[in-house]
Amino acid sequence: MVTLTINGKAVTVPQGTTILNAAKAAGVDIPHLCYLKGLNEIGACRVCCVEVAGERNLVPSCNNPVVEGMDIRTNSDRVRRTRRINVELILSQHDCQCATCLRSGNCHLQSIANDLGILANAYPQDLVTGMRATWPEEFPLYRDTNKCIKCMRCIQVCDKTQGVHIWDLSGTGSRTRVDVSHNRRIKVSDCALCGQCITHCPVGALRERDDTQRAFAALADPERVTVVQVAPAVRTAWGESLGLPPEKATVQRMAAVLRQLGFDYVFDTSFSADLTIMEEGSEFLRRFSAGETRKWPMFTSCCPGWVRYLKSHYPDMTANLSTSKSPQQMFGAVSKNYFAQKLGIPPEKVYCVSIMPCIAKKAESALPTMQTDAGRDVDLVLTTRELVRMIRAEHLHPEALEEEGFDSPLGTYSGAGVIFGATGGVMEAALRSAYYLATGSNPKPDAFAAVRGDATGAEGWTEATFTLAGSQVKTAVVSGLGNTGRLLEAIRAGRVQYDFVEVMACPGGCAGGGGQPQSSDDAERAAPRGKQLYALDHCSMIRFSHENPDVQILYRESLAAPGSEKAEQWLHTDHDGWEMPH
Repeated sequence: MVTLTINGKAVTVPQGTTILNAAKAAGVDIPHLCYLKGLNEIGACRVCCVEVAGERNLVPSCNNPVVEGMDIRTNSDRVRRTRRINVELILSQHDCQCATCLRSGNCHLQSIANDLGILANAYPQDLVTGMRATWPEEFPLYRDTNKCIKCMRCIQVCDKTQGVHIWDLSGTGSRTRVDVSHNRRIKVSDCALCGQCITHCPVGALRERDDTQRAFAALADPERVTVVQVAPAVRTAWGESLGLPPEKATVQRMAAVLRQLGFDYVFDTSFSADLTIMEEGSEFLRRFSAGETRKWPMFTSCCPGWVRYLKSHYPDMTANLSTSKSPQQMFGAVSKNYFAQKLGIPPEKVYCVSIMPCIAKKAESALPTMQTDAGRDVDLVLTTRELVRMIRAEHLHPEALEEEGFDSPLGTYSGAGVIFGATGGVMEAALRSAYYLATGSNPKPDAFAAVRGDATGAEGWTEATFTLAGSQVKTAVVSGLGNTGRLLEAIRAGRVQYDFVEVMACPGGCAGGGGQPQSSDDAERAAPRGKQLYALDHCSMIRFSHENPDVQILYRESLAAPGSEKAEQWLHTDHDGWEMPH
């Protein structure tokens, strides 16, 4: 342990603790912009500098460990003046049009500037011209170079966590900037659209393509019947930016909000997650029984960021993806083919909107293979952040609304469908129903809990072996594309062998998705969101996908059985039927 003094107060912390974290332990907040725990501890912004007795220069607190007897001032006049100058210099190369910035009110730079009382800047503005968009406008990821503060967070999370290397530095001196690789033109096949660069950006330099106005236009069109589905992980996060406590931010209250926005029918994607399990579980049993998983496993296909990554980086493994569409796309197909028939309207009148914790879902919905004879499965995808913006635009107060249920007949879901939003959840749900399909009886609901959690293995993934109808099934669960790349290399080299592998592009699964709310405190939120989903599963009346009564009715009335000809038409896709654009 090390004892030091911070602002005149004695503090004892473990050896190796940084000044920043030592101050936090003492209840002292040191402002910072570039710091990202474990990823970006480079002291680049110099906003976190402090004064250390005996040191001639100010010291960045984010990457300097404390030493015995250190005397630190975080709020001296010298520190305050220097911090103010550093922030003013950053502002001089930042587009400060906060009124038209999505991060206004939730921006690290804006908060620090306000706290320092910067009302005018003595330094002339020096912006880069002609650099707002470096890739097609329809691309789901949008970047504004003039808002970038060169903190390098996007570079580090893309490189170290995701292993994709989309971002890099270019230029020198004051012209240094963060840029896309490949000579400032993004090679769209390289980007998995995981959105982690967005959620880790401290300002408004990165965001998703905004589709809220398209949603409002659809809601205002009297010729359209608007059907909305909400992904499981959205329920754990939609209330965060609205200041709602968890007990108020329920999925039933979200259903009420969506009806207030004007949607005609409101459903939960957890229903089609159960449907996905019926198809994917049956598909796995077929492949496993046929010996197709002896060399390479069957991979889950519900995460479009992961599918983009595999097709771009490991195209020879594409055939090992499950052919099952994601729950989002399955719901869209069912809404156009089955629900429209129930309503007695032509499928082209149904406008299917998805609210997802993900920006890769925007690209997935536009794929040429994601459609049936009834047309495109999903017409529009909104992120959790876009939903919040719509709620604010309509000046709704969710806490004042009474809770409401989902519509029928696609409104029932199981706890197995809910846990799709957490890493390991897809695998666990699939194994629950695969066990039933193989043996005719249910396992204990928590029999496959060993696949829960994230990266419990030394190499970055979780593995478990289970007995299924007398056979040993080897499974692995991984989240984050950096871990995924290492897993794929191990599989290809023959160092490991699995029958069934679940992959989520975002660390922690959909709960930590790139479309989830951005915070100004850098707190890790994927894990607690995932725990919330598992808690909902635990208290659910139905915990097996095959026991969902609405899924049973759908098969009885339209699909006949998993893997049937109509199920193949509606619920499955050909991953070789589209090429990654270059």
